[in-house]
Amino acid sequence: MRRGFTLVEIMIVVAIIALLAAIAIPNLLRARITANESAAQATLRTISTACETYAAANNGTYPDAESDLTSATPPYLNRAYNGQTVQGYTYTLTLSTTGYTITAAPATCGTSGNNTYTITTGGVLTSAACS
Repeated sequence: MRRGFTLVEIMIVVAIIALLAAIAIPNLLRARITANESAAQATLRTISTACETYAAANNGTYPDAESDLTSATPPYLNRAYNGQTVQGYTYTLTLSTTGYTITAAPATCGTSGNNTYTITTGGVLTSAACS
């Protein structure tokens, strides 16, 4: 007598695995988007803190270039963010001696994040749905 699995048994197992995958994959994608958004907010706060610390050390004058933050000894920021994509978000820094505006936009709306975040002088963080 031959021993093994019938085609019906194999199809049932494949169907169960497909069902479990259909339940798990969307949850994993949502978790990834949430993690990317949290990382973007934390990065914006880090850059804002660096700008505010720079201003405190320079008589209220904010940095007018990202290199002012990265090339200081010790550096206010350990890496450059302007125009870079980090964890699914692309950062845009607008710096002047009177203030700053920093934006984190999802590299792919809906896939890497659902919101665009902006932080302005004084550390005011706002969000808007990405378009």
